[in-house]
Amino acid sequence: MVKLEHPEESLNSTFQALADPTRRQILMQLVSGEATVLQLAEPFQMSLPGISKHIKVLEKAGLIERGKSAQYRPCRLKVEALEEANQWLLHYKKLWEDRFDRLDLYLSELQQSKGKQNDV
Repeated sequence: MVKLEHPEESLNSTFQALADPTRRQILMQLVSGEATVLQLAEPFQMSLPGISKHIKVLEKAGLIERGKSAQYRPCRLKVEALEEANQWLLHYKKLWEDRFDRLDLYLSELQQSKGKQNDV
């Protein structure tokens, strides 16, 4: 697997790989442990070459790696590769949480001011 030089390219590659539902499902299968291409292909109505193309995209993005065990090359998830995408998403999660907190505060203040107007 060739490491991409720029973090932005790596992040783009990760999200591009994750954009496909078949690839996301393959990653979910690998959460429970390594699997062969045949095992990964079982739930899909797709040819082995088709599954292999998806695996290559995931491998190129650094989301999985392929082992070398006797006659087969099992695939395994590279959890650390998802950390960069997770960190990027966490930044935006914090941004939205802060905005929602400010909105809650504003609505609470608005509600209190309406309550005071009604008491007069």
